[in-house]
Amino acid sequence: MPVVLDPDAAAVYKAFLDADRPPYETLTAAQARADYSQARFATNPEPPELARIEALAIPAPHGTIPARLYVPMTLRQHHGLSPGLVFFHGGGWVIGDLDTHDVAVRKLAVEGELIVISVDYRLAPEHKFPAAVDDAVAATHWIAANASALGIDASRLSVGGDSAGGNLAAVVAIAARDANRVSLAGQVLIYPAVDFAMMHPSHSEPETSLLLTHSVVRWFRDHYLNGAADTHDWRASPARATLNGLPPAYVLTAGADPLRDEGHDYAERLRQAGVPVAYRHFPGQFHGFFTMGKLLQQADVAAAEIGAWLRELS
Repeated sequence: MPVVLDPDAAAVYKAFLDADRPPYETLTAAQARADYSQARFATNPEPPELARIEALAIPAPHGTIPARLYVPMTLRQHHGLSPGLVFFHGGGWVIGDLDTHDVAVRKLAVEGELIVISVDYRLAPEHKFPAAVDDAVAATHWIAANASALGIDASRLSVGGDSAGGNLAAVVAIAARDANRVSLAGQVLIYPAVDFAMMHPSHSEPETSLLLTHSVVRWFRDHYLNGAADTHDWRASPARATLNGLPPAYVLTAGADPLRDEGHDYAERLRQAGVPVAYRHFPGQFHGFFTMGKLLQQADVAAAEIGAWLRELS
């Protein structure tokens, strides 16, 4: 599929090429994390002011899961409780943390006028699949069980994330349906990874191999999964699950993104399963643009639209 980058996205991509940064697949996981963390200072916009930010330590079988609670200045409330969003950061299950997505999460809290809890799940290759899934599910269960104490209305709790975090949000939504422990109001899937088969055309088109290159996708996969068998596990590839009975979804895709086609197909399968879906495609943007609001105007557009969808949802 031909892809024409928006002018600002083309400028960012040129700057990336001119910087001649080493590809992630040539680095150790620790080096890639440091590189990704440093890059945020060049791409993240100024953080919006919030009413309160609080560090959380969520109990888990292996110890605790770090998390961060965000309360915006303008907060929708009913009987003292607000809608909530559990957010999982992107980074291929290998890189990324609470800080790399701090500004993006703040913007979602502001635009959605709701409480957001960002979850810092365990990363690969130190903690391979399904460690991230286990953390995401455990954190969501704990947040739902303690919703009132956190100021959240448990009946208006959604999940969301970008890229690998979108994968985890989709998996948590399926797990919540199957376990019948948490009733989620919605799921926000920002260019999600949903099928490790990686057979869609966008996984081989030159136009999609930009910042998130095809080789980097495979590098992430090989760090995260234990082997080929994991590809077929719905907890790694939620596209392998049945999708009926899931909460309403907002699904975002980008034109220059290896994950474009699987995200589009996932939205279509959700619709076919009777799930209400808001699908938004940004044809001139690349994977990762959502956190680059300092340089890419469409990141602000996406955050505003997601916020509006969340306000309408709950």
